[in-house]
Amino acid sequence: MTAKKWAFEDFHPGLTIELGEKHVTAAEIVEFAREFDFQPMHLDEEAGKASLLGGLSASGWHTCSMLMRMMCDAFLLDSTSQGAPGIDYLRWKKPVLAGDTLKAASTVVATRASSSRPGLGFVTVRYNIVNQRGETVLEMQNSGMFLARGAAA
Repeated sequence: MTAKKWAFEDFHPGLTIELGEKHVTAAEIVEFAREFDFQPMHLDEEAGKASLLGGLSASGWHTCSMLMRMMCDAFLLDSTSQGAPGIDYLRWKKPVLAGDTLKAASTVVATRASSSRPGLGFVTVRYNIVNQRGETVLEMQNSGMFLARGAAA
């Protein structure tokens, strides 16, 4: 883990990390829903249009999963991440529809060294996903656990 780019001391309040873009297809919405969220608005275009969501829409959990992949690709897999103790805040603000292109960013809110585990720190991050119209579709905040660079050796 010593060669990892991101360690606890690399994060500071105000740091923003762009997480890239993700185009959402109807096929992947249906595939996820068949496996994990078998509701009509996630499985069928007509049922989606008849719902409050206005079209075939990704499950909120699918949106979270897409965010997780974007986080992994942007920085987590190149970090000393030790996981996370949970999610502090999660809001699905607008539906994610088939054909949407999502863009995500993370902003560090706070950091603190662990008082019980030397060499470990907590990084609180706020995540935001917008669609191609600039509308926020998801807001999330959680703390992740990262080893300090010296502790990663």
